[in-house]
Amino acid sequence: MTMRTAPYGTWQSPIDATTAAAHNGRADFVGTVGDEVWWTEPRPAESGRTTLVRRRADATQQNVLPAPWNVRSRVIEYGGTPWTVVPGASGPLLVFVHFADQRLYAYEPDAQYGGPRPLTPLSPVGGGLRWADPQVFVERGEVCCVLEEFTGQGPTDVRRVIAAVPLDGSAAKDRAVIRELTDDTHQFVTAPRISPDGRRAAWLVWDHPRMPWDGTEVKIAEVDDGNFTGVRTLIGGPEESVAQIEWAQDGTLLAATDRTGWWNLHRVDPVTGEAVNLCPREEEFAGPGWRIGLRWFAPLETPPEAPEAPPEGSLVAVLHGRGAQRLGIVDTTTGELTDVPGPWTEWAPTLATSGIKVTGVAASSTTGFEVVEFDARTGRACVIGARHADTVGSGFLPQPVARTFDGPGGREVHAAVHPPRNPEFTAPDGELPPYVIWVHGGPTSRAPYVLDLQIAYFTSRGIGVAQVNYGGSTGYGRAYRNRLREQWGVVDVEDCAAVARALVAEGTADGGRLAIRGGSAGGWTTAASLASTDVYACGTISYPVLDLVGWSQGGETHDFESQYLESLIGPLQAVPDRYRDRSPLTHADQVTVPFLILQGLDDVICPPVQCERFLAAIADRLIPHAYLTFDGEGHGFRRKETIATALESELSLYGQVFGFTPPGVPLLELTK
Repeated sequence: MTMRTAPYGTWQSPIDATTAAAHNGRADFVGTVGDEVWWTEPRPAESGRTTLVRRRADATQQNVLPAPWNVRSRVIEYGGTPWTVVPGASGPLLVFVHFADQRLYAYEPDAQYGGPRPLTPLSPVGGGLRWADPQVFVERGEVCCVLEEFTGQGPTDVRRVIAAVPLDGSAAKDRAVIRELTDDTHQFVTAPRISPDGRRAAWLVWDHPRMPWDGTEVKIAEVDDGNFTGVRTLIGGPEESVAQIEWAQDGTLLAATDRTGWWNLHRVDPVTGEAVNLCPREEEFAGPGWRIGLRWFAPLETPPEAPEAPPEGSLVAVLHGRGAQRLGIVDTTTGELTDVPGPWTEWAPTLATSGIKVTGVAASSTTGFEVVEFDARTGRACVIGARHADTVGSGFLPQPVARTFDGPGGREVHAAVHPPRNPEFTAPDGELPPYVIWVHGGPTSRAPYVLDLQIAYFTSRGIGVAQVNYGGSTGYGRAYRNRLREQWGVVDVEDCAAVARALVAEGTADGGRLAIRGGSAGGWTTAASLASTDVYACGTISYPVLDLVGWSQGGETHDFESQYLESLIGPLQAVPDRYRDRSPLTHADQVTVPFLILQGLDDVICPPVQCERFLAAIADRLIPHAYLTFDGEGHGFRRKETIATALESELSLYGQVFGFTPPGVPLLELTK
C-alpha cells in the first residue's frame, strides 16, 4: 500500500457518518431466566427504538418484540431497567415498559395466542404512569416496580413510590387496583429488593437537593402479607452514597457504599445496620445512579465445584477499578478478588448471574460493547451476543492512550488521547494535527475509553480527539467527584483547557486548531469555555444548559435534576449572582469564534428555549454559527439519520474553521 500525503482533516476514510451512526448505543439491561440470557439493544435505523433480544439455551437468538415496540422507561427521564422475565406456564413470562405510552405490558412469546397485553392504565398527565425496575412475584400474581406518577402539568409535580401491579391485567383500566407499598415521604425511591425468604424488603431513597451520588439511605421493612411494615433507615445519609443493594443468600444485605471515600462492597446486618467492608480498596465498586436499576455487583448462587470451593453464597461478581471498571469475583469470606480473564477493559453496570455464570456487557479500545458470559467453574469468558464485527480495517481505528495531566494547582486531570490514525495517509512534514476536546455529560459521569466509531470518524480523517474526565467525574473516588461542588463552569472549564494546552505544549496538537465539543452538561462546559477562554477556535454544543437561572427557576428541566445546581453552583438564595455570572448566556458577548448548536425539539431535560435565548443574545454579533434542530429527538440523539447529520455538520464546521475541505461531506451553512 502506498502511503499518500495530505493535510490533516482531508484524509479519506471508509468510516462515513452513516456507518458511525448505525453503531450508536450498546446492549444493556442484561437478565437471565433459566439457561437463557436476555438484553436490550438499540436500533438507530428503526427510529431509534430499543428492542429486546433473547438468547436461547441452544445459542440461537431472536428479537422478542417487533417494531414499533420500544422497550424503554422514562422514570426520572433517564429511565432504568425496563423489563424482567420469569418462567411462566407457556414458557417465559415477560413484563416490560413500552416507551410510547409508558404502560407496563405482559407477554408470553412462546404462547400460541395473543400479543403483549397492558397491565397498567394510561395517565391524563405526565405522558403516562411511568415504571422501572420490575420484579415479578408469581406466587402473589404481582409485579413490583418503582412508580413515577405526575400530579400536575409542571415538571416537578411528581411523586414516586414502590408499587405492586396485578399480573391479571385488572389495573389496566383501574388505577385503584395498584397497591402502593411505600408512601411518598421521599422524593426518590429505587431498587426494591425482597429477601430470599420473602420476610424483608429493602430499597434506596434520597431527597432534593441531593443527587444519588451525594447521599442516599437504605430503607428496610418487614413484609407482612405482601405489605411493607415497620419501615426504618438501615444505613446511609446526606454524605454517604449507597449506590446499589442486593440480598445475599444468607439473609444479609450487600451494599456498595462510599463511606470510606470509595464505593466499596459491604455486608450489612439487616437488624443492626453494622456494615463490614468485604474488599477494602481505593477503587470504585459502583458508580453514579443516572438510571434506575444499574448493577455493579451480583451474588453468585453457588460456588464452583472444586474441593477448595468457598462456602455457599460467598462469591460475588463485581465491577471495580479506578476509571475503567473490570469484572472480578470477590470471595466474601476472605476478601480475595480475582479478575476475569479476557481482552475487555470496560464493563457496563448491568451484571446478571445464573448459578455460577455471570453475564455482562463489555468493550475494549478495539471492540465495541458485547454481551459476555463468564463461567466461574471453568474460568472462561466468551462473547454470546452483540458480537463486535470490524466494519473497517483495524488500522483506521484510533489507539487511545490513557493519561494524567496537571491541572491548576497541580491537581490531576484524567484523559484519553486519540491521535489521528489512517494506514493510507500521512500529513506533510511539519504539520501538527487539529484536536477536539470531548467533554462528557453529567457532569457527574465519565467517558469510557473504548472503541467509538464516532471518534474514529474524526481520527481516521486526521483530527485528534482528547476525552477529558475532568474534576467531578466518577471513577476516581469521592474527593475527585466533589471537586465540582459549587465549581461547575470553573473546574471543568479549567481542566479541559489544561489538557488542550498541554497537548499543544508537548507538540502533539496545533494550538491554532483546537476545538471543543460536548452534549448536555458537556454542552454547558463547551459553551462556558468558548465564552471564558481563548483556547479554542470553534465548538460544537449539543442539547446544552446555557442559562442557569432559567434551568433552576424557570421550570426548564425535569424533576430529577431540578435542584442539582444547589451542589454544582451553590444554594440559589445564598449565591444568586453566581447563577447569572456563570451562565454562558450572560457572557454571550464574549463568544468570538464560530460554533454549531445541535438540539432535539422533544428534549425536556435541556429544552430548546435555552438555545433560542442564547442565539437571541448573539443575534447582532456577526459570529458565524449554525443551529440545527431535530424533530422527534430528545436528550441525546438515537436516530441514525440525526446522528449522521450531526457528525457531518460538525466535521464541516472544523473544515471551515481549520482551513481544509473534508471530502464527501456536505457544507454546513454558517450564518452571521
